[in-house]
Amino acid sequence: MSAVRSAENSHSIASAPLRMWVEAHEVRAFFILTFISSWSLWLLAWLSGEGPVRIALFLLGGFGPMMSAAAITHYTKGSIKEWARPIIRWRVSARFYLYALGLPIALWTVINLELALLSERFDLSLLPGRLAASVGTFLVVLTVGGAFEEPGWRGFALGRLQERYSPVRATLLLGFVWGLWHTPVYGPLAFAFPMMLAFFYTYLYNTTGSLLMVILLHASFTPASDNLALVPRGVHGINDVVIFGTVLVAAVALVALTRGRLGYRNGPTTQADSSTEEGRSA
Repeated sequence: MSAVRSAENSHSIASAPLRMWVEAHEVRAFFILTFISSWSLWLLAWLSGEGPVRIALFLLGGFGPMMSAAAITHYTKGSIKEWARPIIRWRVSARFYLYALGLPIALWTVINLELALLSERFDLSLLPGRLAASVGTFLVVLTVGGAFEEPGWRGFALGRLQERYSPVRATLLLGFVWGLWHTPVYGPLAFAFPMMLAFFYTYLYNTTGSLLMVILLHASFTPASDNLALVPRGVHGINDVVIFGTVLVAAVALVALTRGRLGYRNGPTTQADSSTEEGRSA
């Protein structure tokens, strides 16, 4: 028994520096663990060939941010319950549901009006098929897809970054890492688009404290980005300029309208409390 206790004590002493480092650098540890877990699973998916195993590994890799946030919360003896509670926080004002579900549609409506004026490849006849595809993508992302990244990115990292940096700087940093994480899926320039979209997510989370709202926004943005630009797929040039330019202008406008605060006051918890009361009275 003494040998067992000695081994346990030795293990505890050896792990103490790691625990101290993780506790002092939670966000950095979260980023590292997220990249290791997700990219490893995506590499295995790529090596596994076509079939259900590849699909399962690919989807599981998308849960890397959430699994990493849960692991670090547990490792640092934080409350898993407190971390997970915003996932089911639904008592918010109805206007935030409209924001989460309607903002991507509004942005891509503007984008399509611009494409109709500027692009020779604009094709309104694509709309019925693209709308049907968007519904399917929304349901997949909402249930088994990328929306459940959010308990990691916004639910774990964002609040901690905003304790150290301004909301704009925190969003830029998180958006860059979030985009970089996507590069095995979307290519080497994938970080640019999430960096712009991240501002809309930050504002929603800061004003509601609800990860459910952010999950809905994520599930809405993905099908809009994938399907709702009414031009043939793979056609770039002016189409990319219109899409990126419109989203960038909208993000800059949001920063300007919120005076760079993006809804941040005393942190997501305080905002959630006020939003809950507002939702009850709405």
